[in-house]
Amino acid sequence: MTDTQWWYITRATGIVATVLAVAALVFGFFFSSRNTGERRRPAWWLDLHNWLGGTTLVFTVVHIVASYLDRNSGIGLLQVLVPGTAKNASWAITWGVIATYTFAITVFTSWPRKRLRPRLWRLVHLTSVVGVALAGLHAFQVGIDATTLAFEAGLAITAALAVYALGVRVLALLVNRTHQG
Repeated sequence: MTDTQWWYITRATGIVATVLAVAALVFGFFFSSRNTGERRRPAWWLDLHNWLGGTTLVFTVVHIVASYLDRNSGIGLLQVLVPGTAKNASWAITWGVIATYTFAITVFTSWPRKRLRPRLWRLVHLTSVVGVALAGLHAFQVGIDATTLAFEAGLAITAALAVYALGVRVLALLVNRTHQG
């Protein structure tokens, strides 16, 4: 493959991974707040959330491999694995590396969830919120289209969806605490 093809694969998988991450976050908040309606069983929503999270991680790994294989990217193995080691756009790459680690931690701690204390699992799982925000920041700082109206609108829409879902979850927590106490 040519470097141009790797560049397109890098770009496409990064965009898809970010959209999937936001979708996993939104559906996770809706599921955890029991705001999913009556048409589907809760297990269906949990499966959807887990599938979206796992698929996000897969697209993120393909994004990283493609950027590594693109000789013009300046991304080496060290830059892929260690935050703060990229020479060009170092903060932007750092945000992407940290986002990747948060996605991996979130996905890989979901399978042995029952072995972790609920509070610890929830805290670890909530790092995905930071990961999604960092992925958006990574895209904004590295993305060649970051100044276009389409990119800015897409980023605003995905951020608004995530904030809305977070608001639904926080309101559900407040309602539950009011009814319990």
